[in-house]
Amino acid sequence: MSSPVICFGQQPCGFFPRRFLAAKVFTARRLQAELGGEVVFFCHDSDHDPRETQTTLRHRQTGECRTMNFTFENKLQRKFSPLFAKRIPAGWRDNTARQLPAFVDPRWVEAFRGVEAAQVADFCLAMYSRMGLLEGVRVVRSGDAALRRAACDIAEFFVDVPFGGETVRARFVDGALQLHEGGDSFVSLPAMPFDKSQVSPTRDSRLRWMQSVVHCTHYIAGAGEQAYLRREDAPEITFVNRDPIDRSDEAYCENSA
Repeated sequence: MSSPVICFGQQPCGFFPRRFLAAKVFTARRLQAELGGEVVFFCHDSDHDPRETQTTLRHRQTGECRTMNFTFENKLQRKFSPLFAKRIPAGWRDNTARQLPAFVDPRWVEAFRGVEAAQVADFCLAMYSRMGLLEGVRVVRSGDAALRRAACDIAEFFVDVPFGGETVRARFVDGALQLHEGGDSFVSLPAMPFDKSQVSPTRDSRLRWMQSVVHCTHYIAGAGEQAYLRREDAPEITFVNRDPIDRSDEAYCENSA
């Protein structure tokens, strides 16, 4: 039998990761200790929703919660660029670092100050690594052009295309490229050629697309994923619920991973 490949998936979910992502890491490591094999983090950094990186921190003295996020260079980038292409304006890191001592241990303030990544997804992954969460974990990124070329064809997908001086993530619908403004409002983009290196999956096509390159034997699913995962697309996978964790939407800032 082939060695187990234990996978969990998640968008970059805050400059300090949300606790549910930490729980996926811990679940994967527990399984690895039982079964052997390797752990793979399928990082869906093609997602474009800026709400994904909201970071909720709890004040160390009062216990009150405060939600922070990255800032972005312009509105178009904030709304429509994939997370791997959203650029961080100069000054954001240092300004945010000045606020962090009230919320996190000094070691994480210093770790945060040491991250020099210029894009949102890169910053998140660098911070997760500094916190020890990615030690021994192979990271596979949905924004990687080589991975995209190797992935299977899918009928439901987004395309990264140039628009307004930025890279935007447009939904391909009925042969047309569209940006979703919200509600029933869409912006249609001019037709343009594209190839597989620009294509990333929708929520419904993500599992099959991911599995075509990761070939995992076990997949750790969070509570939200369990509601929409199309398990019939990958019947060979053993699905495992992530271990429970309290305050799952808050940031994980413990002193060790």
